[in-house]
Amino acid sequence: MNAYVFPGQGAQFVGMGKDLYEGSDLANEMFEKANEILGFRITDLMFDGTDEDLKQTKVTQPAIFLHSVILAKTLGDSFKPDMVAGHSLGEFSALVANGTLSFEDALVLVSKRAMAMQAACELNPSTMAAILGMDDAIVGEICNKIDGIVVPANYNSPGQIVISGTIDAIDKAIEAMTNAGAKRAIKLNVGGAFHSPLMQPAKLKLEKAINSTNFAKPICTVYQNVTATAVSDPEEIKKNLIAQLTAPVRWAEIAKNMINDGAVSFTEVGPGKVLQGLIKKVDRKIVTKSA
Repeated sequence: MNAYVFPGQGAQFVGMGKDLYEGSDLANEMFEKANEILGFRITDLMFDGTDEDLKQTKVTQPAIFLHSVILAKTLGDSFKPDMVAGHSLGEFSALVANGTLSFEDALVLVSKRAMAMQAACELNPSTMAAILGMDDAIVGEICNKIDGIVVPANYNSPGQIVISGTIDAIDKAIEAMTNAGAKRAIKLNVGGAFHSPLMQPAKLKLEKAINSTNFAKPICTVYQNVTATAVSDPEEIKKNLIAQLTAPVRWAEIAKNMINDGAVSFTEVGPGKVLQGLIKKVDRKIVTKSA
């Protein structure tokens, strides 16, 4: 079975999508439609902007989504997913790929999600940190003992977890985890505490938008961040997508479950190769490639 996976925030780079825009009429049309929907020329920032331009959440999230979804569309008949999954933001790309969401509706939701997350970040100074070489359960226990808001946010692969919380609580957690034997504990250069309770204001805004959007019956299952299991019921997909903003991304579990359910190859659709690396850490023998 063929699994297709879609990256999240952090995979962006200047020039992303330019080859698609210049080499495909379909891609060109979709990018121009996106400029219209967003109300600004995101293509200018993607193709010729600076790293700083691309780091703005309101640009980063739609940019990665567009690169992934438009690349999938240009694959034409060769794009035959038996199952899909996306890391955080990538779940929206996955839901367009399997027919749950239309391109236009998903782009509107991604833009609203980015704006809502940006606003939530501005309410509380917060950040994230990568913890390497420590057992999941121990990371969770240490987070629970810290005074303040800090939680596991991304279970990326065995021995690689990202935690999320207020700056003060993250600093305390980094010190505690280093003392408890973590190989590395590194603060990330992100603007806020994604996938934590601090995203609650964004979740409330996005919930309204998701509930008023049409979700169709998908052509194949999506393995969602919140459950890590195969889902095909549109109402359940909707509910999990809302919960995703404040819940952890269970990526290592998603990869395991897809492999257990018959995935023999994983194709990463979008910028970068981050997900391929994480999947290889779950099972070194599995075949991974870029679209």
